[in-house]
Amino acid sequence: MSLPEVLLWKLLRNSPDGVKFRRQHSLAESVTVDFYCAEARLCIEIDGIAHDMGNSPDRDEQRDALLREQGLEVVRIPASDVLKSPEDVAEALVRLCKR
Repeated sequence: MSLPEVLLWKLLRNSPDGVKFRRQHSLAESVTVDFYCAEARLCIEIDGIAHDMGNSPDRDEQRDALLREQGLEVVRIPASDVLKSPEDVAEALVRLCKR
């Protein structure tokens, strides 16, 4: 896991506010997402700068489309946001999962 993923996992791993998250969770045709909340059917991807380079944006869109076809929601969060305030990102994810 990258540093932003580690920081976020420290906050999500103990089921904050009763919301259970999984990390490095495999879904659909060997797609692994950074974090997953099964109850909300929410896939969470933490995107570093590499996601903006080369064919990564196209590949990410294809993966997201595949997951959406399975009835899953995909949220992409810039790694820089997690580094600035992992607590704020974790709180926002919990709220999103509880909606």
